[in-house]
Amino acid sequence: MDVQGTVADGFEAVRDAFVRNFTHRAERGAAVTVYRDGHKVVDLWAGTKDVDGAEPWALDTAQVVRSATKGVAAAVPLLLHQRGQLDLDAPVSTYWPEFKAGGKERALVRHFLAHRTGVPLIDRPLTPAEAVDGVSGPRAVAAQQAVWEPGTEHGYHAQTYSWLLSELVRRVTGRTIGRWIAEEIARPLDIDFWVGLPAEEAHRVGRIGTVAAPPVGSGLKLKPKRSVSDAYQDPSSLTSRAFGAIEPFPDENDAGYRAAELPGSGGISTARALARVYAAMIGRVDNGPRLFAPATLALARSEESSGPDRVLVVNTRFGLGFMLHGPSAPLLGPGSFGHPGRGGSLGFADPESGVALGYVTNALQKGVTADPRAQALVRAVRSAT
Repeated sequence: MDVQGTVADGFEAVRDAFVRNFTHRAERGAAVTVYRDGHKVVDLWAGTKDVDGAEPWALDTAQVVRSATKGVAAAVPLLLHQRGQLDLDAPVSTYWPEFKAGGKERALVRHFLAHRTGVPLIDRPLTPAEAVDGVSGPRAVAAQQAVWEPGTEHGYHAQTYSWLLSELVRRVTGRTIGRWIAEEIARPLDIDFWVGLPAEEAHRVGRIGTVAAPPVGSGLKLKPKRSVSDAYQDPSSLTSRAFGAIEPFPDENDAGYRAAELPGSGGISTARALARVYAAMIGRVDNGPRLFAPATLALARSEESSGPDRVLVVNTRFGLGFMLHGPSAPLLGPGSFGHPGRGGSLGFADPESGVALGYVTNALQKGVTADPRAQALVRAVRSAT
């Protein structure tokens, strides 16, 4: 296997795991980057830029990272709170008056970030064009009747998270979330991460696609009475309706989709960017800026939701916008926080060890939160720290 990049002494196990992902876990093209204490210790890439192509993955190849976007996007409201522009304990309707419709008048900003708002679905799925127009999605979630009383339960807001967060940020700042991330996160950190891909960067982004994986225990680790896969196949379930909030599901390789600002699913990133932004959340990166003050870091990984997830059908743990380490989303340790992308990608930080990891792939496999390739890399990092 022709693997490009570098590995610091002591992290050779990560390279070994990365190679095995290609030889044993049906990887096609991927990259992984690890920071420790603000310095890069792993930076590897291999395979093809396109899942079904022959062009080699390059140093600057980026990919759609699906819900791994949510973790980076979650930094936006936390930074706004850090700057005194957003009250996490205020009702969402303080900033967005229309949102109080449908029994949501008591929905707080922190409820939304922890998937407790009660709007994981919309009654009428949006078309792909409506999903990206910047108006139809926010209007639909504002009018939507809450499925449960906000704050009383939690369930993964797979698609509606995009419209909730983008509209909240626009109401508070007057900027789109893609522009805010570009100006306040990506530019200061010098990272290749976009929510809304600029046309001039399109040539760098590979094509993603679904591939069959060997039966090695992929996907969610728990064994509920009803699996997430079973629930997804039932059109009446919250699971199916949450993930099916856009119908038909858009082509993620389409230029229009990639240019859209969907902070819940449409981010495009390199592994290097994912790792670097998480490293900056927990400390300085190469003596550069630090994103989170200590109090904000504590908020990011404070448990807000735990237990049965109404959408994912297993026990999940969420902080304010981030998934937390647990059986359904194993990260490095109890204090880790981050977010996976359905089908593979992963970004997270572990303040106790000073580690931040970014993994991106173009070969999407079955599974929501615990992809076997990502987990192999996490175990290798754990063995080295």
